[in-house]
Amino acid sequence: MTDPGVADNPTGPDTLAHLLRCRARDRADRPLLICDADRLTYAETERRSAELAHELIALGAGKGTHIGVLYPNSAEFAVAAFAAARIGAVVVPFSTFSTARELREQLVHSDIRILLAATGYRSHNYVQRLTEVLAETERDGAGRLFSVQVPQLRHVLTTVESDSQTTHPGPLFARRTDIAEHDDALLAAMEQDVDGSDPVSIVYTSGSTSAPKGVVHTHAALLGHQRNLNAIRELTEADVLFCNSPFFWIGGFAFGLLATLVAGATLVCSNATDPAATLDLLEREKPTVTNGFAAGIAHLARHPSFAARDLSSMRRGNLYPVMPAELRPRDSELRHNMLGMTEAGSVVLLSSDESDQPEHRRGSFGKPAPGFEVEIIDQDTGTPVAVDEIGELRFRGPYVMQGYYKRPHEDCFDPDGWFHTGDLARTDADGFVYFLGRSGAMIKTAGANVSPAEVEKAITDITGGAAYVFGLPHPDRGHVVAAVLTVEDPATFDESALREKLRNQLSAYKIPARIAAVRTADIPLMSSGKVDLRRLKKVFDD
Repeated sequence: MTDPGVADNPTGPDTLAHLLRCRARDRADRPLLICDADRLTYAETERRSAELAHELIALGAGKGTHIGVLYPNSAEFAVAAFAAARIGAVVVPFSTFSTARELREQLVHSDIRILLAATGYRSHNYVQRLTEVLAETERDGAGRLFSVQVPQLRHVLTTVESDSQTTHPGPLFARRTDIAEHDDALLAAMEQDVDGSDPVSIVYTSGSTSAPKGVVHTHAALLGHQRNLNAIRELTEADVLFCNSPFFWIGGFAFGLLATLVAGATLVCSNATDPAATLDLLEREKPTVTNGFAAGIAHLARHPSFAARDLSSMRRGNLYPVMPAELRPRDSELRHNMLGMTEAGSVVLLSSDESDQPEHRRGSFGKPAPGFEVEIIDQDTGTPVAVDEIGELRFRGPYVMQGYYKRPHEDCFDPDGWFHTGDLARTDADGFVYFLGRSGAMIKTAGANVSPAEVEKAITDITGGAAYVFGLPHPDRGHVVAAVLTVEDPATFDESALREKLRNQLSAYKIPARIAAVRTADIPLMSSGKVDLRRLKKVFDD
């Protein structure tokens, strides 16, 4: 697989390093990333990532080293990820929502050797959380960390974010510094040793249970898949893409950041808490394409200044609330949606047709992306179902993940190479796919997956009683997390105290937005003895 955008060097490897060097040469002064006041050109990205790559090499990093990246959407994230990938290291993004417990679990499971991190972001103090994780850690004469809690970790390198409220990170952390000598020949040799089939990232997804799943992707698969997707959504070097998906999830990392690099385009994102500041950014930078989750930008359209804003530059995409009125659907269910999965390297179902569809195509998710075989099968027999019959969605192809980190191949794929999603879907006579929901109980809230089992366990650990977690429809977020828990006396239940304790166990988006406490005897049961969730949800009826 070679990149049409760098056809002047068709024999080059299909790796991130090769693509970045070509883009820096041909589009040196073009911005790759604009995030609020931060601007990063292609030439600066190449230079800064090379400087960091030298620093990583000096710390002993190389091909196969697992390097964690804990930053919000920013130039720092892009530079860190590209620096690691250039030398054949494996990029492991960390959620900016992570609690101390979640940080430790991912550090251990992913065998992180070096963590590149902000000291904090908004209300999140990563120094404090990492200090808790690294309690009783020692540092040897060479500056390497040794921790029983996180045995593979040797270095934590920090930079201070502009809105961080943290100060000096403390003795366990090293500041990012420029090393005195750069061995450019060594860096070039290490880049040349990277092959398209080498792993480039392990991106974590919550999956359908609380167990972490690290999805492994290669250079060639991620870049090749984004190249195909760019052709469908018509993202070219002339475009400015506005994307609100976090870089630590596959949507932001692959469908946003890597797709922009592949196209030679410009990516715009914002971490501003003031809607007016984000609207100012959009007016100033004039994005032409939008992608992400609409719930995350719905508040922009409610700002008092929105009606007077000139956002006419936007011509394609799915962030409908901020797009020109003539491009918004009369009914969002009559536009093709997209289905993305970490295991698929971003989007697996989509359509290039962004017009309103006929009523019989309501709820369509388009067709399989190039390179993907998709089937709908009977979950009991494993055989394909007929048109319009409901079954489980499965797919396979060259862009599917290599597998889950530390899990055997048979846990990821069936003997014929199919990945079974556990999601219910159907197809129509024209081959369009309709996603009907998860066969499990996964909750999708504002673009994030939440495992009910994980939240239920956290509540039970605190209260000692049973908990039942599910999603409730929400106009902006799709669904919100709701929980019903059993207590002896609902009148004495302290919801605020429970929420405070949950903040130490769960990321903010996992904490239930709505909580109800009932007596065990009031939990509705079906004739089988199982909890009747349909009736249980009625406790939240207004």
